[in-house]
Amino acid sequence: MTNGLTSQPAHLQLRALDRREISSRELLDLHLERIDASTVNAVVTRDDDAARQAARAADDRRVHGERTGVLDGLPLTIKDSFETANLRTTSGSEDLKDHVPKQDADAVTRLRHQGAVIMGKTNTPAYCQDLHTDNTLFGPTLNPHDPARTVGGSSGGPAAAVAAHLTPADLGSDLAGSLRLPAHYCGVYGLRPTHGLVPARGHIPRPPGWLTSSDMVTPGPLARHPRDLDLLLAALTTPSASENTPWRVDLSAPNKSIDQLRIAIWAEDPNCPVDRATTKALASIETALSRIGAVVRHTAGPVNLVDSTRLFEQLLHATATATSSDEAAAEELAASRALKDDDTSPRAGFLRHRTQTHRTWLRADEERARLRENWQRFFIEHDVLITPAAPTPAIPAGSRTLVVDGHERSFFDQTGWSNLASHIGLPSLVIPVAKTLEGQPIGVQIVGPPYADRALLALADELTPLLQPSAQAS
Repeated sequence: MTNGLTSQPAHLQLRALDRREISSRELLDLHLERIDASTVNAVVTRDDDAARQAARAADDRRVHGERTGVLDGLPLTIKDSFETANLRTTSGSEDLKDHVPKQDADAVTRLRHQGAVIMGKTNTPAYCQDLHTDNTLFGPTLNPHDPARTVGGSSGGPAAAVAAHLTPADLGSDLAGSLRLPAHYCGVYGLRPTHGLVPARGHIPRPPGWLTSSDMVTPGPLARHPRDLDLLLAALTTPSASENTPWRVDLSAPNKSIDQLRIAIWAEDPNCPVDRATTKALASIETALSRIGAVVRHTAGPVNLVDSTRLFEQLLHATATATSSDEAAAEELAASRALKDDDTSPRAGFLRHRTQTHRTWLRADEERARLRENWQRFFIEHDVLITPAAPTPAIPAGSRTLVVDGHERSFFDQTGWSNLASHIGLPSLVIPVAKTLEGQPIGVQIVGPPYADRALLALADELTPLLQPSAQAS
Protein backbone atom coordinates (compact mmCIF):
# COMPACT_ATOMS: atom_id res chain seq x y z
CA MET A 1 0.00 0.00 0.00
CA THR A 2 2.76 2.44 0.89
CA ASN A 3 4.22 2.35 -2.64
CA GLY A 4 1.08 4.01 -3.99
CA LEU A 5 0.42 6.21 -1.00
CA THR A 6 1.73 9.38 -2.63
CA SER A 7 -1.09 9.15 -5.18
CA GLN A 8 -3.69 9.10 -2.41
CA PRO A 9 -5.33 12.30 -1.09
CA ALA A 10 -4.01 13.92 2.07
CA HIS A 11 -6.73 12.60 4.39
CA LEU A 12 -5.87 9.02 3.43
CA GLN A 13 -2.17 9.68 3.94
CA LEU A 14 -2.96 11.00 7.41
CA ARG A 15 -5.06 7.90 8.12
CA ALA A 16 -2.12 5.71 7.16
CA LEU A 17 0.06 7.68 9.58
CA ASP A 18 -2.48 7.31 12.38
CA ARG A 19 -2.75 3.56 11.78
CA ARG A 20 1.05 3.25 11.86
CA GLU A 21 1.01 1.80 8.35
CA ILE A 22 3.82 4.20 7.51
CA SER A 23 5.94 6.68 9.43
CA SER A 24 6.09 10.38 8.67
CA ARG A 25 9.77 9.98 7.79
CA GLU A 26 8.96 7.21 5.30
CA LEU A 27 6.09 9.19 3.79
CA LEU A 28 8.34 12.21 3.42
CA ASP A 29 11.01 10.17 1.66
CA LEU A 30 8.44 8.77 -0.77
CA HIS A 31 7.46 12.31 -1.73
CA LEU A 32 11.07 13.46 -1.99
CA GLU A 33 11.73 10.56 -4.37
CA ARG A 34 8.84 11.69 -6.55
CA ILE A 35 10.16 15.25 -6.54
CA ASP A 36 13.63 13.97 -7.54
CA ALA A 37 12.14 12.09 -10.49
CA SER A 38 9.74 14.83 -11.61
CA THR A 39 10.25 16.89 -14.77
CA VAL A 40 7.45 19.43 -14.25
CA ASN A 41 9.70 21.87 -12.33
CA ALA A 42 7.11 22.59 -9.66
CA VAL A 43 9.25 22.32 -6.49
CA VAL A 44 12.09 24.84 -6.77
CA THR A 45 13.61 24.92 -3.27
CA ARG A 46 14.03 21.95 -0.95
CA ASP A 47 14.41 21.67 2.83
CA ASP A 48 15.25 17.96 3.20
CA ASP A 49 17.22 18.09 6.46
CA ALA A 50 14.74 20.28 8.33
CA ALA A 51 11.82 18.28 6.91
CA ARG A 52 13.32 14.98 8.08
CA GLN A 53 13.86 16.45 11.52
CA ALA A 54 10.21 17.59 11.66
CA ALA A 55 9.04 14.18 10.42
CA ARG A 56 11.04 12.39 13.10
CA ALA A 57 9.50 14.66 15.73
CA ALA A 58 6.02 13.81 14.43
CA ASP A 59 6.82 10.11 14.60
CA ASP A 60 8.02 10.48 18.20
CA ARG A 61 4.78 12.27 19.10
CA ARG A 62 2.70 9.45 17.67
CA VAL A 63 4.71 6.85 19.59
CA HIS A 64 3.92 8.72 22.80
CA GLY A 65 0.31 9.53 21.89
CA GLU A 66 1.05 13.24 21.71
CA ARG A 67 -0.35 14.21 18.32
CA THR A 68 -0.07 17.99 17.99
CA GLY A 69 -2.60 18.94 15.30
CA VAL A 70 -4.81 17.92 12.39
CA LEU A 71 -1.86 17.72 9.96
CA ASP A 72 0.65 16.04 12.25
CA GLY A 73 3.42 14.44 10.21
CA LEU A 74 1.93 15.25 6.78
CA PRO A 75 4.53 16.47 4.23
CA LEU A 76 3.48 19.66 2.42
CA THR A 77 4.93 22.20 0.03
CA ILE A 78 4.46 25.97 0.20
CA LYS A 79 4.19 28.53 -2.60
CA ASP A 80 7.45 30.45 -2.84
CA SER A 81 5.66 33.73 -2.18
CA PHE A 82 5.25 32.84 1.51
CA GLU A 83 8.18 33.53 3.79
CA THR A 84 9.61 30.44 5.46
CA ALA A 85 12.07 30.68 8.34
CA ASN A 86 15.59 29.65 7.38
CA LEU A 87 14.44 28.59 3.92
CA ARG A 88 14.95 30.71 0.82
CA THR A 89 11.89 32.67 -0.28
CA THR A 90 12.17 34.43 -3.65
CA SER A 91 8.62 35.01 -4.90
CA GLY A 92 10.12 34.06 -8.26
CA SER A 93 12.26 37.20 -8.45
CA GLU A 94 15.99 37.56 -9.09
CA ASP A 95 15.90 40.45 -6.61
CA LEU A 96 15.21 37.98 -3.79
CA LYS A 97 17.31 35.03 -4.94
CA ASP A 98 19.30 35.11 -1.69
CA HIS A 99 16.45 36.08 0.65
CA VAL A 100 16.30 33.74 3.65
CA PRO A 101 13.63 34.98 6.12
CA LYS A 102 14.08 34.78 9.86
CA GLN A 103 10.42 33.98 10.49
CA ASP A 104 7.53 32.23 8.81
CA ALA A 105 4.57 33.93 7.21
CA ASP A 106 1.60 33.73 9.59
CA ALA A 107 -0.18 31.11 7.46
CA VAL A 108 2.95 28.93 7.42
CA THR A 109 3.25 29.27 11.21
CA ARG A 110 -0.31 27.96 11.55
CA LEU A 111 0.44 24.96 9.34
CA ARG A 112 3.54 24.09 11.35
CA HIS A 113 1.57 24.54 14.57
CA GLN A 114 -0.81 21.86 13.30
CA GLY A 115 2.08 19.47 12.65
CA ALA A 116 2.68 19.95 8.91
CA VAL A 117 6.13 18.94 7.64
CA ILE A 118 7.31 21.60 5.20
CA MET A 119 9.47 19.90 2.58
CA GLY A 120 9.97 22.68 0.02
CA LYS A 121 8.75 25.67 -1.97
CA THR A 122 6.81 25.71 -5.25
CA ASN A 123 7.26 27.92 -8.27
CA THR A 124 5.53 31.23 -9.00
CA PRO A 125 5.99 34.01 -11.56
CA ALA A 126 8.06 36.96 -10.35
CA TYR A 127 6.18 38.66 -7.53
CA CYS A 128 3.07 36.58 -8.44
CA GLN A 129 2.36 38.93 -11.36
CA ASP A 130 1.49 36.70 -14.30
CA LEU A 131 -1.05 34.14 -15.43
CA HIS A 132 1.80 31.85 -16.52
CA THR A 133 4.21 30.34 -13.98
CA ASP A 134 7.63 31.14 -15.38
CA ASN A 135 10.54 33.27 -14.20
CA THR A 136 14.21 33.87 -14.96
CA LEU A 137 15.28 32.33 -11.65
CA PHE A 138 13.79 28.85 -11.97
CA GLY A 139 12.20 28.67 -15.41
CA PRO A 140 8.71 27.46 -16.35
CA THR A 141 6.56 24.97 -14.50
CA LEU A 142 5.02 22.39 -16.86
CA ASN A 143 1.46 21.16 -16.81
CA PRO A 144 1.44 17.49 -15.69
CA HIS A 145 -1.40 16.76 -18.13
CA ASP A 146 0.36 18.29 -21.15
CA PRO A 147 3.72 20.11 -20.97
CA ALA A 148 2.73 22.21 -23.98
CA ARG A 149 -0.09 23.78 -21.90
CA THR A 150 0.20 26.39 -19.18
CA VAL A 151 -0.31 25.67 -15.49
CA GLY A 152 -1.69 29.18 -15.04
CA GLY A 153 -0.53 31.60 -12.40
CA SER A 154 0.45 32.69 -10.04
CA SER A 155 -0.03 29.52 -7.93
CA GLY A 156 1.02 27.34 -10.86
CA GLY A 157 3.82 25.59 -8.98
CA PRO A 158 1.49 24.55 -6.15
CA ALA A 159 -1.22 23.28 -8.53
CA ALA A 160 1.27 21.32 -10.66
CA ALA A 161 2.95 19.81 -7.59
CA VAL A 162 -0.40 18.59 -6.25
CA ALA A 163 -1.51 17.28 -9.66
CA ALA A 164 1.79 15.43 -10.19
CA HIS A 165 1.55 13.81 -6.71
CA LEU A 166 4.74 15.52 -5.55
CA THR A 167 2.86 16.74 -2.49
CA PRO A 168 -0.54 15.90 -1.01
CA ALA A 169 -1.39 19.60 -0.63
CA ASP A 170 0.09 23.06 -0.96
CA LEU A 171 -0.45 26.56 0.38
CA GLY A 172 -1.17 28.99 -2.45
CA SER A 173 -2.50 32.52 -2.65
CA ASP A 174 -5.21 34.24 -4.65
CA LEU A 175 -5.78 37.86 -5.55
CA ALA A 176 -6.93 37.80 -9.18
CA GLY A 177 -7.73 34.11 -9.55
CA SER A 178 -4.10 33.23 -8.83
CA LEU A 179 -5.03 30.02 -7.00
CA ARG A 180 -8.26 29.05 -8.74
CA LEU A 181 -7.04 29.37 -12.35
CA PRO A 182 -4.10 26.95 -11.81
CA ALA A 183 -6.40 24.56 -9.92
CA HIS A 184 -8.69 24.55 -12.96
CA TYR A 185 -5.86 24.11 -15.48
CA CYS A 186 -4.19 21.32 -13.46
CA GLY A 187 -7.32 19.44 -12.43
CA VAL A 188 -7.09 19.83 -8.65
CA TYR A 189 -9.24 21.36 -5.92
CA GLY A 190 -8.45 24.94 -4.88
CA LEU A 191 -10.14 27.04 -2.20
CA ARG A 192 -9.98 30.80 -1.85
CA PRO A 193 -11.32 31.16 1.72
CA THR A 194 -13.50 34.02 2.91
CA HIS A 195 -11.19 37.01 2.95
CA GLY A 196 -9.66 37.65 6.35
CA LEU A 197 -9.94 34.10 7.67
CA VAL A 198 -6.30 33.35 6.86
CA PRO A 199 -3.68 36.05 7.58
CA ALA A 200 -1.53 37.23 4.68
CA ARG A 201 1.38 38.77 6.63
CA GLY A 202 4.61 37.42 5.24
CA HIS A 203 3.27 37.01 1.70
CA ILE A 204 5.41 38.63 -1.02
CA PRO A 205 4.37 41.01 -2.41
CA ARG A 206 4.26 43.10 -0.05
CA PRO A 207 8.02 43.36 0.44
CA PRO A 208 9.81 41.36 3.15
CA GLY A 209 9.23 42.88 6.57
CA TRP A 210 5.88 44.51 5.82
CA LEU A 211 3.11 43.86 8.33
CA THR A 212 0.24 44.79 6.00
CA SER A 213 -0.87 43.19 2.76
CA SER A 214 -3.24 43.82 -0.12
CA ASP A 215 -6.90 44.21 0.84
CA MET A 216 -7.72 41.40 -1.60
CA VAL A 217 -4.93 38.78 -1.43
CA THR A 218 -6.06 35.60 0.34
CA PRO A 219 -3.95 32.54 1.22
CA GLY A 220 -5.65 29.24 0.49
CA PRO A 221 -5.03 25.50 0.06
CA LEU A 222 -4.83 23.25 -3.00
CA ALA A 223 -5.29 19.48 -2.81
CA ARG A 224 -6.69 16.43 -4.60
CA HIS A 225 -9.87 16.04 -2.55
CA PRO A 226 -12.32 18.43 -0.84
CA ARG A 227 -11.80 16.64 2.50
CA ASP A 228 -8.13 17.60 2.30
CA LEU A 229 -9.08 21.24 1.84
CA ASP A 230 -11.30 20.97 4.91
CA LEU A 231 -8.34 19.73 6.96
CA LEU A 232 -6.08 22.50 5.72
CA LEU A 233 -8.79 25.11 6.26
CA ALA A 234 -9.07 23.97 9.88
CA ALA A 235 -5.31 24.32 10.28
CA LEU A 236 -5.13 27.69 8.55
CA THR A 237 -7.93 29.17 10.67
CA THR A 238 -6.53 27.98 14.00
CA PRO A 239 -4.29 30.63 15.63
CA SER A 240 -0.83 29.43 16.61
CA ALA A 241 0.43 29.76 20.17
CA SER A 242 2.64 32.68 19.14
CA GLU A 243 -0.40 34.72 18.07
CA ASN A 244 -1.51 34.90 21.70
CA THR A 245 -5.15 35.47 20.82
CA PRO A 246 -8.23 34.42 22.84
CA TRP A 247 -10.53 33.91 19.88
CA ARG A 248 -11.18 30.83 17.77
CA VAL A 249 -12.89 30.48 14.41
CA ASP A 250 -15.88 28.16 14.28
CA LEU A 251 -16.98 27.64 10.69
CA SER A 252 -20.23 25.79 11.11
CA ALA A 253 -20.77 22.55 9.27
CA PRO A 254 -23.55 22.71 6.66
CA ASN A 255 -27.04 21.88 7.90
CA LYS A 256 -28.41 20.84 4.50
CA SER A 257 -27.73 17.82 2.35
CA ILE A 258 -26.98 18.31 -1.32
CA ASP A 259 -30.56 17.50 -2.39
CA GLN A 260 -31.84 20.30 -0.13
CA LEU A 261 -29.60 23.02 -1.52
CA ARG A 262 -30.88 25.87 -3.65
CA ILE A 263 -28.23 25.91 -6.37
CA ALA A 264 -27.90 28.65 -8.96
CA ILE A 265 -25.90 28.20 -12.15
CA TRP A 266 -24.52 31.19 -14.05
CA ALA A 267 -23.38 29.29 -17.11
CA GLU A 268 -22.67 32.04 -19.62
CA ASP A 269 -22.27 35.75 -20.13
CA PRO A 270 -21.58 37.54 -23.42
CA ASN A 271 -18.94 39.64 -21.70
CA CYS A 272 -16.85 36.57 -20.83
CA PRO A 273 -17.91 33.76 -23.16
CA VAL A 274 -16.85 30.15 -22.57
CA ASP A 275 -16.06 27.40 -25.04
CA ARG A 276 -18.19 24.38 -25.93
CA ALA A 277 -16.22 22.01 -23.68
CA THR A 278 -16.79 24.26 -20.67
CA THR A 279 -20.49 24.61 -21.48
CA LYS A 280 -20.74 20.81 -21.66
CA ALA A 281 -18.98 20.44 -18.30
CA LEU A 282 -21.43 22.83 -16.64
CA ALA A 283 -24.34 20.92 -18.18
CA SER A 284 -22.95 17.68 -16.74
CA ILE A 285 -22.92 19.25 -13.27
CA GLU A 286 -26.54 20.31 -13.69
CA THR A 287 -27.51 16.82 -14.83
CA ALA A 288 -25.77 15.20 -11.86
CA LEU A 289 -27.41 17.56 -9.40
CA SER A 290 -30.87 17.22 -10.92
CA ARG A 291 -30.54 13.44 -10.86
CA ILE A 292 -30.33 13.43 -7.06
CA GLY A 293 -33.16 15.93 -6.61
CA ALA A 294 -31.25 19.16 -5.99
CA VAL A 295 -33.04 22.38 -6.94
CA VAL A 296 -31.04 23.97 -9.77
CA ARG A 297 -31.92 27.32 -11.31
CA HIS A 298 -30.21 29.25 -14.08
CA THR A 299 -29.41 32.89 -13.34
CA ALA A 300 -28.03 35.88 -15.19
CA GLY A 301 -25.91 36.55 -12.14
CA PRO A 302 -26.28 38.56 -8.94
CA VAL A 303 -24.22 41.42 -10.39
CA ASN A 304 -23.37 42.89 -13.76
CA LEU A 305 -20.13 41.23 -14.89
CA VAL A 306 -18.82 44.33 -16.69
CA ASP A 307 -19.44 46.65 -13.74
CA SER A 308 -17.97 44.15 -11.30
CA THR A 309 -14.85 43.68 -13.44
CA ARG A 310 -14.36 47.42 -13.84
CA LEU A 311 -14.52 47.93 -10.08
CA PHE A 312 -12.22 44.96 -9.46
CA GLU A 313 -9.58 46.39 -11.79
CA GLN A 314 -9.81 49.81 -10.16
CA LEU A 315 -9.29 48.36 -6.68
CA LEU A 316 -6.61 45.94 -7.89
CA HIS A 317 -4.44 48.63 -9.44
CA ALA A 318 -4.91 50.85 -6.39
CA THR A 319 -3.74 48.25 -3.87
CA ALA A 320 -0.73 47.40 -6.04
CA THR A 321 0.69 50.92 -5.70
CA ALA A 322 1.55 50.61 -2.00
CA THR A 323 5.15 49.59 -2.60
CA SER A 324 5.95 51.81 -5.59
CA SER A 325 8.99 54.01 -5.19
CA ASP A 326 8.46 57.76 -4.94
CA GLU A 327 10.14 58.18 -8.31
CA ALA A 328 7.95 55.62 -10.05
CA ALA A 329 4.81 57.07 -8.46
CA ALA A 330 5.75 60.55 -9.63
CA GLU A 331 6.33 59.32 -13.18
CA GLU A 332 2.95 57.59 -13.25
CA LEU A 333 1.22 60.68 -11.90
CA ALA A 334 2.81 62.84 -14.59
CA ALA A 335 1.81 60.34 -17.28
CA SER A 336 -1.74 60.22 -15.95
CA ARG A 337 -2.07 64.00 -15.97
CA ALA A 338 -0.88 64.05 -19.58
CA LEU A 339 -3.67 61.74 -20.73
CA LYS A 340 -6.41 63.13 -22.90
CA ASP A 341 -9.91 63.02 -21.42
CA ASP A 342 -11.16 60.83 -24.26
CA ASP A 343 -8.35 58.27 -23.95
CA THR A 344 -10.06 54.97 -23.06
CA SER A 345 -7.13 52.69 -23.82
CA PRO A 346 -6.14 49.95 -21.31
CA ARG A 347 -2.96 51.90 -20.53
CA ALA A 348 -4.98 55.02 -19.70
CA GLY A 349 -7.27 53.09 -17.38
CA PHE A 350 -4.27 51.50 -15.70
CA LEU A 351 -2.62 54.88 -15.08
CA ARG A 352 -5.81 56.49 -13.81
CA HIS A 353 -6.40 53.67 -11.35
CA ARG A 354 -2.79 53.71 -10.19
CA THR A 355 -2.92 57.46 -9.49
CA GLN A 356 -6.50 57.84 -8.24
CA THR A 357 -7.06 60.11 -5.27
CA HIS A 358 -7.95 58.77 -1.86
CA ARG A 359 -11.41 60.29 -2.30
CA THR A 360 -11.84 58.33 -5.54
CA TRP A 361 -10.74 55.12 -3.82
CA LEU A 362 -13.17 55.73 -0.93
CA ARG A 363 -16.02 56.01 -3.42
CA ALA A 364 -14.87 52.81 -5.10
CA ASP A 365 -14.82 51.12 -1.71
CA GLU A 366 -18.40 52.31 -1.15
CA GLU A 367 -19.32 50.82 -4.52
CA ARG A 368 -17.71 47.56 -3.38
CA ALA A 369 -19.89 47.60 -0.25
CA ARG A 370 -23.02 48.05 -2.36
CA LEU A 371 -21.90 45.25 -4.67
CA ARG A 372 -21.42 43.07 -1.60
CA GLU A 373 -25.02 43.84 -0.60
CA ASN A 374 -26.20 42.59 -4.01
CA TRP A 375 -24.41 39.31 -3.39
CA GLN A 376 -25.91 39.06 0.11
CA ARG A 377 -29.42 39.52 -1.27
CA PHE A 378 -28.70 36.85 -3.87
CA PHE A 379 -27.67 34.38 -1.16
CA ILE A 380 -30.95 34.89 0.68
CA GLU A 381 -32.63 33.09 -2.21
CA HIS A 382 -29.77 30.71 -3.11
CA ASP A 383 -27.27 28.67 -1.11
CA VAL A 384 -24.47 28.54 -3.68
CA LEU A 385 -23.65 29.78 -7.16
CA ILE A 386 -21.87 27.64 -9.76
CA THR A 387 -20.02 29.39 -12.60
CA PRO A 388 -17.31 28.50 -15.08
CA ALA A 389 -13.84 28.49 -13.54
CA ALA A 390 -12.41 29.97 -16.76
CA PRO A 391 -13.50 30.33 -20.38
CA THR A 392 -11.45 27.34 -21.63
CA PRO A 393 -9.18 24.53 -20.47
CA ALA A 394 -5.47 25.35 -20.19
CA ILE A 395 -4.17 27.56 -22.99
CA PRO A 396 -0.79 26.96 -24.69
CA ALA A 397 2.24 27.62 -22.49
CA GLY A 398 3.57 31.15 -22.89
CA SER A 399 0.65 32.29 -25.05
CA ARG A 400 -0.51 35.89 -24.63
CA THR A 401 -3.84 35.32 -26.32
CA LEU A 402 -7.02 33.54 -25.30
CA VAL A 403 -9.06 31.91 -28.04
CA VAL A 404 -12.62 30.83 -27.26
CA ASP A 405 -14.14 28.63 -29.98
CA GLY A 406 -12.08 30.38 -32.65
CA HIS A 407 -12.64 33.92 -31.37
CA GLU A 408 -9.77 35.84 -29.79
CA ARG A 409 -10.48 37.40 -26.40
CA SER A 410 -8.48 39.43 -23.91
CA PHE A 411 -5.70 37.42 -22.27
CA PHE A 412 -7.08 38.52 -18.91
CA ASP A 413 -10.52 37.02 -19.59
CA GLN A 414 -8.96 33.84 -18.19
CA THR A 415 -9.80 35.18 -14.72
CA GLY A 416 -13.00 37.00 -15.66
CA TRP A 417 -15.19 34.53 -13.78
CA SER A 418 -12.97 34.11 -10.74
CA ASN A 419 -12.64 37.87 -10.25
CA LEU A 420 -16.35 38.14 -9.50
CA ALA A 421 -15.57 37.02 -5.93
CA SER A 422 -12.06 38.46 -5.52
CA HIS A 423 -12.77 42.04 -4.43
CA ILE A 424 -15.91 41.05 -2.54
CA GLY A 425 -14.04 38.54 -0.37
CA LEU A 426 -16.45 35.64 -0.87
CA PRO A 427 -15.34 32.02 -0.46
CA SER A 428 -14.75 30.44 -3.84
CA LEU A 429 -13.90 26.84 -4.66
CA VAL A 430 -12.70 25.34 -7.94
CA ILE A 431 -13.35 21.63 -8.44
CA PRO A 432 -12.44 19.38 -11.40
CA VAL A 433 -15.52 17.99 -13.13
CA ALA A 434 -14.50 16.70 -16.58
CA LYS A 435 -11.75 16.30 -19.14
CA THR A 436 -11.50 17.14 -22.81
CA LEU A 437 -10.89 14.39 -25.37
CA GLU A 438 -7.21 15.39 -25.22
CA GLY A 439 -7.16 14.86 -21.45
CA GLN A 440 -7.20 18.50 -20.36
CA PRO A 441 -9.03 19.09 -17.04
CA ILE A 442 -12.09 21.31 -16.85
CA GLY A 443 -13.25 22.73 -13.52
CA VAL A 444 -16.13 24.80 -12.28
CA GLN A 445 -16.24 27.48 -9.61
CA ILE A 446 -18.58 27.30 -6.61
CA VAL A 447 -19.18 30.58 -4.76
CA GLY A 448 -20.96 30.96 -1.45
CA PRO A 449 -21.87 33.65 1.08
CA PRO A 450 -19.25 34.83 3.59
CA TYR A 451 -18.00 32.09 5.93
CA ALA A 452 -19.79 29.33 3.99
CA ASP A 453 -16.39 27.78 3.23
CA ARG A 454 -17.19 24.41 4.79
CA ALA A 455 -20.57 24.28 3.06
CA LEU A 456 -18.79 24.62 -0.30
CA LEU A 457 -16.39 21.83 0.64
CA ALA A 458 -19.25 19.59 1.78
CA LEU A 459 -21.04 20.15 -1.53
CA ALA A 460 -17.86 19.29 -3.43
CA ASP A 461 -17.42 16.15 -1.34
CA GLU A 462 -20.93 14.96 -2.19
CA LEU A 463 -20.49 15.90 -5.85
CA THR A 464 -17.21 14.01 -6.32
CA PRO A 465 -18.68 10.48 -6.59
CA LEU A 466 -21.39 11.76 -8.97
CA LEU A 467 -18.87 12.93 -11.55
CA GLN A 468 -17.33 10.84 -14.29
CA PRO A 469 -14.41 8.72 -13.04
CA SER A 470 -11.80 10.69 -14.98
CA ALA A 471 -12.64 13.77 -12.94
CA GLN A 472 -12.71 12.12 -9.55
CA ALA A 473 -9.96 12.56 -7.00
CA SER A 474 -8.30 9.43 -5.66
